[in-house]
Amino acid sequence: MEHEELSAWLRLSLAPGLGPVSTRRLLAAFGSPEAVLAQSPAALRAVVNTRQAEALRGGANPAPVGWVELLADSWAWLHAVDASEQRAIVALGEPGYPVALLQMEDPPLLLYLMGRLEGLHEGRLWTGPLAERRCLAVVGSRNPTPQGALNAQQFARSLAEAGLVILSGLALGVDGAAHEGALDAHATDPARPATVAVVGTGLDQVYPKRHTALARRVAARGVIVSEYPLGTPPLAENFPRRNRLIAGLSCATLVVEAAPQSGSLITARLAVELGKEVLAIPGSIHNPQSRGCHALIRQGAKLVESAQDVLEELPAWAGAPAGTIAVASATEADVHPSESEEALRTALGADPVSLDALQARTGWPTAQLQARLMALELGGEVTRLPGGLLQRLVRG
Repeated sequence: MEHEELSAWLRLSLAPGLGPVSTRRLLAAFGSPEAVLAQSPAALRAVVNTRQAEALRGGANPAPVGWVELLADSWAWLHAVDASEQRAIVALGEPGYPVALLQMEDPPLLLYLMGRLEGLHEGRLWTGPLAERRCLAVVGSRNPTPQGALNAQQFARSLAEAGLVILSGLALGVDGAAHEGALDAHATDPARPATVAVVGTGLDQVYPKRHTALARRVAARGVIVSEYPLGTPPLAENFPRRNRLIAGLSCATLVVEAAPQSGSLITARLAVELGKEVLAIPGSIHNPQSRGCHALIRQGAKLVESAQDVLEELPAWAGAPAGTIAVASATEADVHPSESEEALRTALGADPVSLDALQARTGWPTAQLQARLMALELGGEVTRLPGGLLQRLVRG
């Protein structure tokens, strides 16, 4: 990302009172952050409300407080020399942005990436760690029982050895054990996919501090992902939002141990809303940390007792060769954009439809389909429904 482009993205993303939905409307209307910031107040008010327009154009300098310092810090971080890891900031719609996140109602405007990012500038994200539809989220309690922590590590290792990429949140307890298990599998065979950590802070910080060494190992062998700007501390409200990225980037979610009302159950619920599988390991009826898993099983989650149970539930992913994640890029379309969007409108029909059904109707590659869907969604022609369904909006 070029300096001026990063500057515009940061100013737009930090504008007070401008949420992700309004920002996507502005991008759909004007095409780029630079173009949005160049608009007159009247043009902005045609897309967003007066207060939001004033936040973008109010005063001689519309830049948010602290923006200049953040730009300097972000640019320096992006170009820091470190032989053990690469760094990138990827914007919504750019090559390198994960297609899986485009299925969400509120994909991040910016993603900060650190780790093994080979191939980023060739229209692919990175080999291994986020190979399309191969990430399995492993989540659970921050205070697991010894058996729960051991289960997380052993399941993660076995599943990584089978070819899945283990994704978690770098938290204490089950998250850390899952990353350790995946790294153990990688140590025995460096060609295997490693692990992905999705965090709720800026990438210049590690939370919790005791996972500093683990974070370095993940970055050296996998990828750490955040949607938060550098300098963002571990605020409580960031972690539920972090959980939606864990659900969005994974093909399924395995809950190892979880108390009722835990963050892990939030991740499971978000996975269900995205139409993805949820699996849970049962435990003792006397263990409070098992009650969340038991509740999920009663609600229809797959009960698993071994890594093989997980692989049998996900036959499309287990054992498939590692690849690279396709990205949303207009250059991948093999037809004119207006023609492909009209074809997609026809394929959507009048009733809610799943992504798999749309792909069957159009015959398009996933990346091309997701890119066209995002264009229609930004234009207000498509909305996403619970269960991973899509609905065309016909304006009267």
